[in-house]
Amino acid sequence: MKLYTKSLVLLPVFLLVLLFSAMNYKPKKIIFFGDSITQAGVKQGGYVNLIKKSLDSTKYEVIGAGIGGNKVYDLYLRMEEDVLNKKPDLVVIYIGVNDVWHKLSSKTGTDYDKFIKFYQALINKIQANGAKVVLCTPAVIGEKKNNANEMDADLDKYSDAIRDLATTNNLPLCDLRNIFKTYSAENNPDDAEKGILTTDKVHLNAKGNQILAEKLLPLVQ
Repeated sequence: MKLYTKSLVLLPVFLLVLLFSAMNYKPKKIIFFGDSITQAGVKQGGYVNLIKKSLDSTKYEVIGAGIGGNKVYDLYLRMEEDVLNKKPDLVVIYIGVNDVWHKLSSKTGTDYDKFIKFYQALINKIQANGAKVVLCTPAVIGEKKNNANEMDADLDKYSDAIRDLATTNNLPLCDLRNIFKTYSAENNPDDAEKGILTTDKVHLNAKGNQILAEKLLPLVQ
């Protein structure tokens, strides 16, 4: 009888604790930080959208912070407003294509040494703000096999730099460069420069977005 009475007394306390916990629960906030690939990724069928749909909306808040044409220093300059002020729990950095591609297309790419310094500065500031970080290597600038695309050597060099940053900082890495190269080797019999995982050699088609979402999903949960 005493045990029953004690349980009745404790029940309201238990319910209040549950209510307080529910009221103060905040979903895990994930920000995808990048260029036009991420900007397009929030649209229907984009990789950010697909990841958002795969996660429980009561447990995760997914935000896309991509702007077309961005390079690593653009991310650094807008990091405060677009990322840190939103107090994320995790930030996925997906940058590097324009840092390489724009060397050829508009002569405004990013020097290798500066790329590494700005990238490390991004990591430092995000971590100092209390968020975890996931890195991605840039996928492709052209889908031909056997390093036949014009920017392949530079893209491999910058991808190696990101791999080193992931190792040095003990961070998870989504190695899209290797993933996309392997897929093209196995699924591009005509050696097409686009149309396998991209629409235009760079921006992702439906299959490219699907693969990116599948590879990133385990790293953000």
